[in-house]
Amino acid sequence: MATISLCMIVRDEEEVLEECLAQVKDLADEIIIVDTGSKDRTKEIAARIADRVEDFVWQDDFAAARNAAFALARCDFCMWLDADDVITEKERKKFLKVKESLDLDIDVVVMDYAAGFGPDGRPNFIYPRERLIRNGRGYRWEGRVHETIAIQGRVLRSSVVIEHRKKKVNDPDRNLRIYEAMAARGEEMDARSRLYYGRELYQHRRYEEAEALLISVLRDREAWKEYRIDASLNAACCASFLGKPEEALELLFASFSADLPRAEICCEAGRIWMEKGDYSSAAYWFEEALRSPEPREEGGFVREECRGYIPWLQLCVCWDRLGDYERAQWCNEKAGEIYPESPQVEYNREYFRGIMPIQEASQEPVFLEKYARKDSESVL
Repeated sequence: MATISLCMIVRDEEEVLEECLAQVKDLADEIIIVDTGSKDRTKEIAARIADRVEDFVWQDDFAAARNAAFALARCDFCMWLDADDVITEKERKKFLKVKESLDLDIDVVVMDYAAGFGPDGRPNFIYPRERLIRNGRGYRWEGRVHETIAIQGRVLRSSVVIEHRKKKVNDPDRNLRIYEAMAARGEEMDARSRLYYGRELYQHRRYEEAEALLISVLRDREAWKEYRIDASLNAACCASFLGKPEEALELLFASFSADLPRAEICCEAGRIWMEKGDYSSAAYWFEEALRSPEPREEGGFVREECRGYIPWLQLCVCWDRLGDYERAQWCNEKAGEIYPESPQVEYNREYFRGIMPIQEASQEPVFLEKYARKDSESVL
């Protein structure tokens, strides 16, 4: 059986580290902790559980820290986790099956990373990440922030899902400071770095700067299409906040040169049309979100809510504004099938009780075919 070195970089994680390590004790054959400057009991906890604990002088460079941790590994594969990552019992069993059958000729094992969660706690923002990397084959982390390893060689795509459950708010300005320092030094940034830099600027409400940087990624024909699509969406959001809805729509539609319309793009287009008061056009785009195919290329950011819950809920609003209460009510119930405990769905039910009786879920109206996929399969 292949052996695994868990290599973690940590700082001030006393609240979550012990729990994190407990869930992987039978998954990893070796645990290596690299501490980047903790001032709490993190190192003390690590020393009780890990096989090796080392210090690393923080350099505003996550890739450098991860490379230092991986350099200490002695097993066949290196694995990374953040201290607030969670592997549920179901996923642990799946992980063990992957480990038991893992071929030593495999270079990289990719697993899903859930970084966002819906009102019922289920993951709704998921993207694949390199999780196990074959040791001794020269793989290196790259990127001062949002570090990554260039995937190549033999890749195994696993269905294991690891959840990123943040329990505390870290320094919200740290990543932006790193990017701004890079820019001040004149460091060249690839499309990935410009995308994440732009997203940091957007989150800090520096919309004009963010939009310009994100547009540079969108127009970069050499950039990976997933980066261009994400840049399109975020640049459009910047334009909306700057009061430029027409420009926002143009930026969204520019993503179509990279790939088929994504559900996230369609939902944002629908939102803009709703704000313009054109509910027919808004409904068109929310319906397109429901019909949007799964991204064919692995690695992009997928918001599951944009493929179901959000468009159904927004279609409820659109059809209500257009006076088609039966259709609006039906769409609200479709949203409720996805999130039964949704307060928005229940609020809408109360509203419709004052207009018409709630329809049974099995009583699908005659307009159902409007929501069928082009291949005649059901949307959900």
